[in-house]
Amino acid sequence: MFASQRIRALLRQAEQVAATNAVVLITGESGSGKEVIARAIHHHSLRKTKSWVDINCTALPEHLVESELFGYERGAFSGAESSKAGLFEIANEGTLFLDEIGDLDLRVQVKLLRILDGAPYYRLGGVRKVNVDVRLVTATNQDLKAAAGQGRFRLDLYHRLSQIRLAVPPLRERREDILPLAAHFIQTQKADLGIARDAALALEAYEWPGNVRELRNVMIRAAVFAQGSAITVADLPEEFQEEGFSASLANLSMLGEAERDVIAQVLEKSGGHQQLAAKTLGISRRTLQRRIKSYGLCVERSALVRVGPHAG
Repeated sequence: MFASQRIRALLRQAEQVAATNAVVLITGESGSGKEVIARAIHHHSLRKTKSWVDINCTALPEHLVESELFGYERGAFSGAESSKAGLFEIANEGTLFLDEIGDLDLRVQVKLLRILDGAPYYRLGGVRKVNVDVRLVTATNQDLKAAAGQGRFRLDLYHRLSQIRLAVPPLRERREDILPLAAHFIQTQKADLGIARDAALALEAYEWPGNVRELRNVMIRAAVFAQGSAITVADLPEEFQEEGFSASLANLSMLGEAERDVIAQVLEKSGGHQQLAAKTLGISRRTLQRRIKSYGLCVERSALVRVGPHAG
Protein backbone atom coordinates (compact mmCIF):
# COMPACT_ATOMS: atom_id res chain seq x y z
CA MET A 1 0.00 0.00 0.00
CA PHE A 2 2.96 2.32 0.63
CA ALA A 3 5.39 2.77 -2.29
CA SER A 4 7.54 5.62 -0.97
CA GLN A 5 10.91 4.82 0.52
CA ARG A 6 10.35 7.47 3.23
CA ILE A 7 7.28 5.75 4.62
CA ARG A 8 8.86 2.32 4.39
CA ALA A 9 11.88 3.61 6.30
CA LEU A 10 9.54 5.17 8.86
CA LEU A 11 7.70 1.87 9.33
CA ARG A 12 11.04 0.12 9.86
CA GLN A 13 11.89 2.70 12.52
CA ALA A 14 8.50 2.11 14.15
CA GLU A 15 9.26 -1.62 14.28
CA GLN A 16 12.61 -0.93 15.94
CA VAL A 17 11.05 1.42 18.47
CA ALA A 18 8.32 -1.12 19.22
CA ALA A 19 10.83 -3.46 20.87
CA THR A 20 11.41 -0.85 23.61
CA ASN A 21 9.20 0.91 26.14
CA ALA A 22 10.32 4.39 25.07
CA VAL A 23 7.66 7.08 24.85
CA VAL A 24 7.11 8.09 21.22
CA LEU A 25 6.01 11.43 19.79
CA ILE A 26 4.74 11.26 16.20
CA THR A 27 4.55 14.55 14.33
CA GLY A 28 2.96 15.46 11.02
CA GLU A 29 0.11 17.32 9.37
CA SER A 30 -3.49 16.36 10.04
CA GLY A 31 -4.52 13.33 8.05
CA SER A 32 -0.95 12.32 7.12
CA GLY A 33 -1.12 8.90 8.76
CA LYS A 34 0.22 9.38 12.28
CA GLU A 35 -2.17 6.79 13.71
CA VAL A 36 -0.93 4.22 11.19
CA ILE A 37 2.58 4.61 12.62
CA ALA A 38 1.26 4.45 16.18
CA ARG A 39 -0.63 1.24 15.45
CA ALA A 40 2.47 -0.23 13.81
CA ILE A 41 4.41 0.40 17.02
CA HIS A 42 1.75 -1.43 19.05
CA HIS A 43 1.49 -4.26 16.51
CA HIS A 44 5.22 -5.01 16.65
CA SER A 45 5.57 -4.58 20.41
CA LEU A 46 5.51 -7.17 23.19
CA ARG A 47 2.20 -5.58 24.21
CA LYS A 48 0.46 -6.45 20.93
CA THR A 49 -1.85 -9.00 22.60
CA LYS A 50 -2.90 -6.43 25.21
CA SER A 51 -5.17 -3.41 24.92
CA TRP A 52 -4.86 -0.72 22.28
CA VAL A 53 -6.65 2.44 23.45
CA ASP A 54 -6.75 5.65 21.45
CA ILE A 55 -8.28 9.05 22.06
CA ASN A 56 -8.16 12.39 20.27
CA CYS A 57 -7.51 15.03 22.91
CA THR A 58 -9.59 17.56 20.96
CA ALA A 59 -12.61 15.25 20.81
CA LEU A 60 -13.46 15.67 24.49
CA PRO A 61 -14.80 18.78 26.21
CA GLU A 62 -12.06 20.39 28.32
CA HIS A 63 -13.82 19.61 31.62
CA LEU A 64 -14.07 15.90 30.77
CA VAL A 65 -10.49 15.23 29.65
CA GLU A 66 -9.11 14.59 33.13
CA SER A 67 -11.96 12.29 34.15
CA GLU A 68 -11.71 10.32 30.89
CA LEU A 69 -7.96 9.82 31.18
CA PHE A 70 -7.73 9.11 34.89
CA GLY A 71 -11.23 7.96 35.82
CA TYR A 72 -13.44 9.02 38.70
CA GLU A 73 -15.24 7.71 41.73
CA ARG A 74 -18.95 7.79 42.41
CA GLY A 75 -20.01 11.24 43.57
CA ALA A 76 -16.82 12.95 42.39
CA PHE A 77 -18.95 15.50 40.54
CA SER A 78 -22.54 16.10 39.55
CA GLY A 79 -23.71 13.21 37.40
CA ALA A 80 -21.03 10.74 38.56
CA GLU A 81 -23.51 8.10 39.70
CA SER A 82 -20.99 5.27 39.56
CA SER A 83 -17.22 4.82 39.48
CA LYS A 84 -15.44 4.66 36.14
CA ALA A 85 -11.96 3.52 35.18
CA GLY A 86 -9.93 5.98 33.13
CA LEU A 87 -8.23 5.26 29.82
CA PHE A 88 -4.90 4.70 31.55
CA GLU A 89 -6.43 1.86 33.57
CA ILE A 90 -8.19 0.43 30.54
CA ALA A 91 -4.89 0.42 28.62
CA ASN A 92 -2.95 -1.19 31.49
CA GLU A 93 -0.20 -3.48 30.11
CA GLY A 94 -1.08 -2.25 26.62
CA THR A 95 -0.67 0.93 24.55
CA LEU A 96 -2.40 4.27 25.01
CA PHE A 97 -2.35 6.58 21.98
CA LEU A 98 -3.07 10.25 22.68
CA ASP A 99 -3.65 12.07 19.41
CA GLU A 100 -3.38 15.88 19.21
CA ILE A 101 -1.50 15.94 22.52
CA GLY A 102 -0.72 19.63 21.94
CA ASP A 103 -4.30 20.55 22.88
CA LEU A 104 -4.12 18.93 26.31
CA ASP A 105 -5.01 21.25 29.19
CA LEU A 106 -2.02 22.47 31.23
CA ARG A 107 -3.46 21.04 34.47
CA VAL A 108 -3.76 17.61 32.89
CA GLN A 109 -0.23 17.93 31.52
CA VAL A 110 1.11 18.09 35.09
CA LYS A 111 -0.65 14.85 36.04
CA LEU A 112 0.48 13.17 32.81
CA LEU A 113 4.08 14.11 33.54
CA ARG A 114 3.90 12.50 36.98
CA ILE A 115 2.52 9.28 35.50
CA LEU A 116 5.32 9.18 32.92
CA ASP A 117 7.77 9.47 35.83
CA GLY A 118 6.22 6.36 37.34
CA ALA A 119 4.13 7.99 40.06
CA PRO A 120 0.73 6.47 40.95
CA TYR A 121 -2.30 8.75 40.74
CA TYR A 122 -5.80 9.18 42.15
CA ARG A 123 -9.03 8.95 40.23
CA LEU A 124 -11.11 12.12 40.52
CA GLY A 125 -12.66 12.00 43.99
CA GLY A 126 -10.65 8.89 44.84
CA VAL A 127 -8.74 7.96 47.98
CA ARG A 128 -6.88 4.95 46.57
CA LYS A 129 -3.82 5.37 44.39
CA VAL A 130 -3.80 3.71 40.97
CA ASN A 131 -0.67 2.16 39.45
CA VAL A 132 -0.55 1.43 35.73
CA ASP A 133 1.93 -0.04 33.27
CA VAL A 134 1.17 1.66 29.96
CA ARG A 135 3.15 2.28 26.76
CA LEU A 136 2.38 5.86 25.79
CA VAL A 137 2.44 6.99 22.17
CA THR A 138 1.41 10.54 21.32
CA ALA A 139 0.91 12.56 18.14
CA THR A 140 0.53 16.18 17.18
CA ASN A 141 0.32 18.48 14.16
CA GLN A 142 1.78 21.34 16.23
CA ASP A 143 5.31 22.48 17.02
CA LEU A 144 5.30 21.57 20.70
CA LYS A 145 8.66 23.20 21.37
CA ALA A 146 7.31 26.50 20.03
CA ALA A 147 4.11 25.98 22.03
CA ALA A 148 6.25 25.50 25.15
CA GLY A 149 8.00 28.80 24.42
CA GLN A 150 4.59 30.47 24.28
CA GLY A 151 3.50 28.93 27.59
CA ARG A 152 0.88 26.67 25.98
CA PHE A 153 2.74 23.43 26.62
CA ARG A 154 5.04 22.32 29.43
CA LEU A 155 8.65 22.14 28.25
CA ASP A 156 9.48 19.31 30.70
CA LEU A 157 6.56 17.28 29.34
CA TYR A 158 7.69 17.95 25.78
CA HIS A 159 11.15 16.54 26.57
CA ARG A 160 9.56 13.54 28.31
CA LEU A 161 7.23 12.79 25.41
CA SER A 162 9.90 13.13 22.74
CA GLN A 163 12.28 10.38 23.83
CA ILE A 164 11.70 9.10 20.31
CA ARG A 165 10.38 11.42 17.60
CA LEU A 166 9.01 10.12 14.31
CA ALA A 167 7.96 12.58 11.60
CA VAL A 168 5.34 11.57 9.02
CA PRO A 169 5.80 13.47 5.72
CA PRO A 170 2.72 14.98 4.05
CA LEU A 171 1.28 13.18 1.06
CA ARG A 172 2.46 15.87 -1.39
CA GLU A 173 6.06 14.97 -0.47
CA ARG A 174 5.56 11.27 -1.26
CA ARG A 175 3.48 11.30 -4.40
CA GLU A 176 4.42 7.73 -5.27
CA ASP A 177 2.02 6.68 -2.47
CA ILE A 178 -0.99 8.44 -4.01
CA LEU A 179 -2.07 5.87 -6.60
CA PRO A 180 -1.45 2.75 -4.46
CA LEU A 181 -3.42 4.33 -1.62
CA ALA A 182 -6.16 5.46 -4.01
CA ALA A 183 -6.46 1.91 -5.38
CA HIS A 184 -6.63 0.54 -1.83
CA PHE A 185 -9.46 2.89 -0.86
CA ILE A 186 -11.35 2.07 -4.06
CA GLN A 187 -11.10 -1.65 -3.30
CA THR A 188 -12.96 -1.11 -0.05
CA GLN A 189 -15.98 -0.06 -2.11
CA LYS A 190 -15.75 -1.76 -5.52
CA ALA A 191 -13.13 -4.45 -6.05
CA ASP A 192 -13.27 -4.36 -9.87
CA LEU A 193 -13.04 -0.57 -10.29
CA GLY A 194 -9.93 0.93 -11.87
CA ILE A 195 -8.44 4.42 -12.25
CA ALA A 196 -8.36 6.00 -15.73
CA ARG A 197 -5.18 7.76 -16.83
CA ASP A 198 -6.72 11.26 -16.70
CA ALA A 199 -7.80 10.64 -13.11
CA ALA A 200 -4.41 9.19 -12.20
CA LEU A 201 -2.67 12.30 -13.51
CA ALA A 202 -5.09 14.53 -11.62
CA LEU A 203 -4.62 12.64 -8.37
CA GLU A 204 -0.83 12.81 -8.63
CA ALA A 205 -0.89 16.54 -9.50
CA TYR A 206 -3.18 17.59 -6.64
CA GLU A 207 -1.55 19.06 -3.50
CA TRP A 208 -3.70 17.11 -0.98
CA PRO A 209 -3.92 19.65 1.87
CA GLY A 210 -5.93 17.08 3.83
CA ASN A 211 -3.36 14.36 3.13
CA VAL A 212 -4.31 10.66 3.25
CA ARG A 213 -7.60 11.36 5.00
CA GLU A 214 -8.67 13.63 2.13
CA LEU A 215 -7.53 11.09 -0.46
CA ARG A 216 -9.57 8.38 1.24
CA ASN A 217 -12.72 10.53 1.25
CA VAL A 218 -12.24 11.54 -2.40
CA MET A 219 -11.74 7.96 -3.59
CA ILE A 220 -14.65 6.52 -1.62
CA ARG A 221 -16.95 9.22 -3.02
CA ALA A 222 -15.67 8.64 -6.55
CA ALA A 223 -16.08 4.87 -6.22
CA VAL A 224 -19.67 5.23 -5.06
CA PHE A 225 -20.72 7.50 -7.94
CA ALA A 226 -18.50 6.20 -10.78
CA GLN A 227 -20.53 5.08 -13.80
CA GLY A 228 -17.91 3.20 -15.79
CA SER A 229 -15.31 0.51 -15.11
CA ALA A 230 -12.72 3.10 -14.09
CA ILE A 231 -12.77 6.38 -12.20
CA THR A 232 -12.23 9.40 -14.46
CA VAL A 233 -11.59 13.08 -13.73
CA ALA A 234 -15.33 13.66 -14.14
CA ASP A 235 -15.93 11.43 -11.10
CA LEU A 236 -13.65 13.54 -8.90
CA PRO A 237 -14.73 16.59 -6.83
CA GLU A 238 -15.14 20.05 -8.35
CA GLU A 239 -11.63 21.24 -7.40
CA PHE A 240 -10.29 18.76 -9.96
CA GLN A 241 -12.47 20.35 -12.67
CA GLU A 242 -11.33 23.96 -12.19
CA GLU A 243 -9.81 25.72 -15.18
CA GLY A 244 -6.44 26.40 -13.55
CA PHE A 245 -6.09 22.81 -12.43
CA SER A 246 -7.04 21.51 -15.90
CA ALA A 247 -4.32 23.67 -17.45
CA SER A 248 -1.78 22.23 -15.02
CA LEU A 249 -2.91 18.75 -16.00
CA ALA A 250 -2.30 19.52 -19.66
CA ASN A 251 1.28 20.54 -18.84
CA LEU A 252 1.71 17.45 -16.69
CA SER A 253 0.48 15.27 -19.53
CA MET A 254 3.17 16.76 -21.80
CA LEU A 255 5.77 16.04 -19.16
CA GLY A 256 4.42 12.51 -18.95
CA GLU A 257 5.09 11.99 -22.65
CA ALA A 258 8.71 13.04 -22.15
CA GLU A 259 9.05 10.82 -19.08
CA ARG A 260 7.67 7.84 -21.00
CA ASP A 261 10.26 8.29 -23.74
CA VAL A 262 13.11 8.53 -21.21
CA ILE A 263 11.96 5.38 -19.41
CA ALA A 264 11.64 3.53 -22.71
CA GLN A 265 15.16 4.53 -23.73
CA VAL A 266 16.71 3.52 -20.41
CA LEU A 267 14.90 0.18 -20.43
CA GLU A 268 16.07 -0.46 -23.97
CA LYS A 269 19.69 0.30 -23.05
CA SER A 270 19.47 -1.98 -19.99
CA GLY A 271 18.05 -4.82 -22.06
CA GLY A 272 14.80 -4.73 -20.11
CA HIS A 273 16.58 -5.19 -16.77
CA GLN A 274 14.21 -3.27 -14.46
CA GLN A 275 16.45 -3.14 -11.40
CA LEU A 276 19.30 -1.66 -13.45
CA ALA A 277 16.94 0.76 -15.22
CA ALA A 278 15.46 1.93 -11.90
CA LYS A 279 18.94 2.57 -10.53
CA THR A 280 19.86 4.57 -13.64
CA LEU A 281 16.67 6.63 -13.34
CA GLY A 282 17.17 7.18 -9.62
CA ILE A 283 13.79 5.69 -8.63
CA SER A 284 12.68 2.51 -6.89
CA ARG A 285 11.87 -0.59 -8.89
CA ARG A 286 8.29 -0.45 -7.63
CA THR A 287 7.91 3.11 -8.94
CA LEU A 288 9.39 2.06 -12.28
CA GLN A 289 6.92 -0.82 -12.55
CA ARG A 290 4.04 1.58 -11.91
CA ARG A 291 5.33 3.91 -14.63
CA ILE A 292 5.71 0.99 -17.07
CA LYS A 293 2.10 -0.02 -16.47
CA SER A 294 0.85 3.57 -16.64
CA TYR A 295 2.59 4.30 -19.97
CA GLY A 296 1.62 1.00 -21.59
CA LEU A 297 5.17 -0.33 -21.91
CA CYS A 298 5.52 -4.07 -22.31
CA VAL A 299 8.95 -5.08 -21.06
CA GLU A 300 10.82 -8.32 -21.63
CA ARG A 301 14.45 -9.00 -20.86
CA SER A 302 16.55 -7.89 -23.85
CA ALA A 303 13.42 -6.49 -25.52
CA LEU A 304 11.04 -3.56 -25.16
CA VAL A 305 7.68 -3.28 -26.91
CA ARG A 306 5.25 -0.34 -26.70
CA VAL A 307 1.60 -1.24 -26.49
CA GLY A 308 -1.62 0.70 -26.24
CA PRO A 309 -2.40 4.17 -27.58
CA HIS A 310 1.25 5.27 -27.53
CA ALA A 311 2.47 2.46 -29.75
CA GLY A 312 4.24 3.73 -32.84
